[in-house]
Amino acid sequence: MVILTVKAGITREQIMTVMPDEVRQTVQLYLTGKVREWYSRSDGRGAIFLLDARDNAEAHAIMDALPLARQDLIDHEYIAVGPLMPLRLLMTKP
Repeated sequence: MVILTVKAGITREQIMTVMPDEVRQTVQLYLTGKVREWYSRSDGRGAIFLLDARDNAEAHAIMDALPLARQDLIDHEYIAVGPLMPLRLLMTKP
């Protein structure tokens, strides 16, 4: 999971000039299976992506190639996620 946050001091106008390219490239990543889901943050300061990546290094490579990152307009927070392991308890007999 990657949480994108617009950097302090970056204006909406700066973001919007890059958004057409950002959206096209994000859709391409979705169509190739690298982006599974993406959401807007309700505070309007960024987005959340669920990526199909082997590890954080691959997730960094995917996100760093996008226009907003290349222009240093956003910060990223990477959180590795996986299956909810306690569900395995449901698979064993009591």
